[in-house]
Amino acid sequence: MKSFLKVLITRFFPVLFIAIPGFGAIPLTKKTVEYGTATKLEGYFVGPKAAKKNTPGIVLIHNWMGLSEETKSQADRFASLGYNVFAADIYGKGVRPTEAKTAGETATIYKTDRKLFRERITLAMDELRKLQGGDEIAVAGYCFGGTGAIEAARSGAKIKAAISFHGGLDSPSPADGKNITAKVLALHGAIDPHVSATDLAAFEKEMQDSKVDYQLVKYGGVVHSFTDKSAGTDISKGAAYNAVADQRSFATAEDFLKDAFAKK
Repeated sequence: MKSFLKVLITRFFPVLFIAIPGFGAIPLTKKTVEYGTATKLEGYFVGPKAAKKNTPGIVLIHNWMGLSEETKSQADRFASLGYNVFAADIYGKGVRPTEAKTAGETATIYKTDRKLFRERITLAMDELRKLQGGDEIAVAGYCFGGTGAIEAARSGAKIKAAISFHGGLDSPSPADGKNITAKVLALHGAIDPHVSATDLAAFEKEMQDSKVDYQLVKYGGVVHSFTDKSAGTDISKGAAYNAVADQRSFATAEDFLKDAFAKK
């Protein structure tokens, strides 16, 4: 009877089906995790309650506002696909900017010190490996975190995939592209004013020169922060939510992860 109802709901009420508990929803485990030694960091772990040791995981890196409810919501979204997800804390425990000026200043610390940025990401990757008891991981991120995902790949980290949602695509050390072993996916607003044509070209040149397995997907008429509902919808501000780009980019990331984690 349950299977029959599931078919009916899926066929005639596909959106409703997603929200109905007991019809394919994955029960999740959620917890706050303190980690780090020299600097105390506080991340967020979410994963399927039925996860096994070989369940792959994703380190998710927050945007410039730090590890916020927005980040946790995106982590839950990926966990609903069946992955273990560890939302990293790059800034440090309690460092949660509440306005743009402070967020910009804090993010700049790591954007101008890529070594420190990579070290904080490595701590999160190590923590996820401990939490899930396995090595199969990818790194994804939004805006500031998208930059971080690509930096993780450039560091030579043994990850399956690096996924950037409207992240910075500048290439401060193009030679680091040779360290990349992961598949790289950059999801980009075609009229994002925060990524210059020069940076975009440099990113593609780095990927091509280093023979990286990469994809660059551009969404027409879309600016920065297209996955963040709190950004509003006024593209004249340079950052705005776009529901279609949000849905398409997540679907693309989902397919990309399946391919990256597939047993060859």
